[in-house]
Amino acid sequence: MSSLVDFVQDEFVTRKEFPAFGAGDTITVYYEIREGEKVRTQFFRGVVLQRKGTGTTETFTIRKMSGTIGVERIFPINLPALQKIEVNKKGKVRRARIFYFRGLTGKKARIKEVRR
Repeated sequence: MSSLVDFVQDEFVTRKEFPAFGAGDTITVYYEIREGEKVRTQFFRGVVLQRKGTGTTETFTIRKMSGTIGVERIFPINLPALQKIEVNKKGKVRRARIFYFRGLTGKKARIKEVRR
């Protein structure tokens, strides 16, 4: 049964090509917002906390600070409204899921950048 599901996902689900990114990276996600008849592009820039799942069910979580309040958003990789993803900074972290980042404030909330 799982092979049938994999076959259907491979054949019928359109996959977009996005750059490689992981936990600790600062990325900008551009996505479409529909407001009635109008369609506009909005972006969400923040630090990737995790990538979760595989295939068509893969998601990633981004956290940004809006003033003094932390805002997290979960994006499915195969969301049709996703237009593009830009990797702004590659961060150096030792874990695949950096939930401890939620509790850090000030200078402790910095992530070291990996030089390319």
